[in-house]
Amino acid sequence: MNKQLSIIVAIADNNAIGKDNQLLWHLSEDLKRFKQLTTNHTIVMGKKTFDSLPIKPLPNRRSIVITDDLNEKIEGCLMAYSIEDAVNKCDETQENFIIGGGSIYKQFMPIANKLYLTKVHKDFDADTFYTDIDYSKWEIIEKQENLYDEKNKISYSYLIYKRILNLEI
Repeated sequence: MNKQLSIIVAIADNNAIGKDNQLLWHLSEDLKRFKQLTTNHTIVMGKKTFDSLPIKPLPNRRSIVITDDLNEKIEGCLMAYSIEDAVNKCDETQENFIIGGGSIYKQFMPIANKLYLTKVHKDFDADTFYTDIDYSKWEIIEKQENLYDEKNKISYSYLIYKRILNLEI
């Protein structure tokens, strides 16, 4: 597979990512970063994540929505009915961003090439958690630490990882 599949996610210290199909925090700078990174790229998400978006579909992005319902069609989106189907529909020429939710992230972890993590340095009450990350399979390529959101009194960090290629023979 030659497609660039990148997971982009904000994770609390306790791996929480959502509750009641909503984000757990509102970090304006992180949302701006998400927009800047994903604009003019393909984004891949599950149907529940699509339903949670404030604007549907997100502008200036090619949206692939994964659903089990073979009859489901969403105007302005490509529909995919499995992870493999979504990967086949991803762009071959540029980075594709996996934007959630929990089960979609878990299924893409083994095949993702890159992780864009926003680590929120606080525990949250949640019903959706990010899958455990085996950091031995990833190498950090960029980090910005000690960031602080004054409005929400939350500290956070941006971390970008790339998969370590296993070249065993």
